[in-house]
Amino acid sequence: MTVDALARRVGTTTRNVRLYQTRGLLPPPTRRGRVAYYDDRHVARLRLVARLQERGFSLAAIAELLNAWGRKLTVADVLGLEELVSAPWSEELPELLTREELARRFPAVEPELLERALGTGVLVPEGDDVRIPIPRLLAIGEELLAAGVSPSAALDELEKARDRLEQIADGFVALFLREVWQPFVAAGMPPERLQLITRTVERLRPLATEVVQLILLQALDRASGNATAEVMRLAGELAKGGRER
Repeated sequence: MTVDALARRVGTTTRNVRLYQTRGLLPPPTRRGRVAYYDDRHVARLRLVARLQERGFSLAAIAELLNAWGRKLTVADVLGLEELVSAPWSEELPELLTREELARRFPAVEPELLERALGTGVLVPEGDDVRIPIPRLLAIGEELLAAGVSPSAALDELEKARDRLEQIADGFVALFLREVWQPFVAAGMPPERLQLITRTVERLRPLATEVVQLILLQALDRASGNATAEVMRLAGELAKGGRER
């Protein structure tokens, strides 16, 4: 892909791509004549750089880390782990909408609430447009509104769920760093153990989502049981009142 296509795919700018390349954070592209072409290796590296920046690493620190990896480990090993760690957890492709298109999809939602949704991560401003990282979430929002749930109530629950799930995600990442990655680093990052680390990450990724799903299902069973009992109680009181009248 060209540098423009690469920037669009990872949600950055061509200026940033060239900056990272100048700083040595990206492997060189393949050149055909005067045109530079990038591939999935560059996508994985850019996603990794973005995540490290979110955690407070400077570009200089990231370059030093990547160079250290490159000296101790083979390129194939490093890129394999990079691609796995930085790969998106959702397989959905992002969707780009104009603000007018978004307003047409949600005609009953006030503009202020749509602006509020931009802070939830379901909608991400991108210039004059809006990027939908996981379109299924937006479709679920439409289904909730069609079922009669108010937009403000739906956003309230979404924000609560996001905050709680971010804590859970941070906990799983901290668990991996503490129990798997830090012992690997303390041992001097032996190259022969990197493939084991990669296989461990491959196993933990689906396990993390499965644990959350199973606990959520268990909690929904409990909450639904409590709600059913309350509904039956109220229905019984209503029926009793009708007979008394």
